[in-house]
Amino acid sequence: MNVEELVRDALREQAAQQPPAAPGFADRVLGARRRRRTRRLVSVAVATAAVVAVGVGVPLLDSGGGKDVRPSGVLGSRDVTAHPDQGPPRELIAAGRSVLAAYYTLKVVPRNADVAAGERTYWLLNPRTGRYEKDDRWSFVAVAPGLRTAAVLERDLPAPRIGLLDLATGKVERWIPVSHGVAGLAFSRDGRRLVATAYTENPDGFAKAMDARTGRYGWGPRFGSTSRTGFEVVDVASGRGSWAAVPPGREFLGREDFSFSRTGDLLYAQVVGSRDGMQQFYDLTGRKVAPPANERRLRSDVSARLSPDGRLAAWGLVAEPHHTSYSSILDPLTGKEITRVRGSHLLAWADDKRLIAWERDPDMERYRPRLVLVTIGSTEVVPLSGFQEPNDGYGTRDWQPVFADR
Repeated sequence: MNVEELVRDALREQAAQQPPAAPGFADRVLGARRRRRTRRLVSVAVATAAVVAVGVGVPLLDSGGGKDVRPSGVLGSRDVTAHPDQGPPRELIAAGRSVLAAYYTLKVVPRNADVAAGERTYWLLNPRTGRYEKDDRWSFVAVAPGLRTAAVLERDLPAPRIGLLDLATGKVERWIPVSHGVAGLAFSRDGRRLVATAYTENPDGFAKAMDARTGRYGWGPRFGSTSRTGFEVVDVASGRGSWAAVPPGREFLGREDFSFSRTGDLLYAQVVGSRDGMQQFYDLTGRKVAPPANERRLRSDVSARLSPDGRLAAWGLVAEPHHTSYSSILDPLTGKEITRVRGSHLLAWADDKRLIAWERDPDMERYRPRLVLVTIGSTEVVPLSGFQEPNDGYGTRDWQPVFADR
């Protein structure tokens, strides 16, 4: 972002927070304009410098008081920023409204001969430098819209508190205690609330298993009764939360994290073990409810979900002719396929016509994806990142993206 863009965005943000002008304000300004022209030029220069200083230097979290924790425009409005030579990325990747806010790798760490746990290591986008910086303090990270704040959990899961991390300074500005140990986090669309999913044990568990294709032993899903117990919805500004007990969905051990619905008045969770991306909706008291009409046909394992205007639904992979993958775009109300778009996994909407997706390398037999920008009505792709390198499923898994709105 150049200085002009930074000043413009900071002025807009500052203006949006001001009360309405008093009656006659415009007339008074116009009447005094000629008398103050020289003084005004000097004042504007001073004010501009102050705005730049505020936009860069003010702490990114308030201590409460009901203010919005997700100021917009932190990273400006440049439409596409790509680094197709970087995999994993080192510098900002963004398209339209969506930004790669972080990514992580997952390392399977044995606890004993038969049981292991998946440990994540995160690289977080510093909004000041535009670079991804390694931060191995956290077991789970959710980034708020605006990309100034992240909610973090410490290494040992389930965790007894949630940290609110200033992404520019790397400092935790505030800790929010929770009534039950939690292992998953998700922000609402406006960034004002968090849902924290509670478990009695680490949901990222693995067990020793044999690969039927190779005959090798490695780490696979750990079967048994899931340890999820419910969720806590937290008001970010005040730190106050409300607890709801929810039994696990199925007899599979794994993550059944909660996320907010489009409007934020409901929650949904993936039903572990379902092959069709099955999801279950709940109200904020933990009671099972019917899904909203425009989310009933979505897949919980396709993270792009609804387009910004709500008229289109990202769905799953439907075809891979000659190693070129295509995913379906549906009418969310009828479930009817409207079109298909390039990409094997649709991750985030850049706008109402473009999405960020994983796209496999068509020249490789093995799945070797990279982040691309795809457009409805076009077969062209715009590479955003370098490729993930193939791995055999053991040890460290390759980098996984975390997206947030600007």
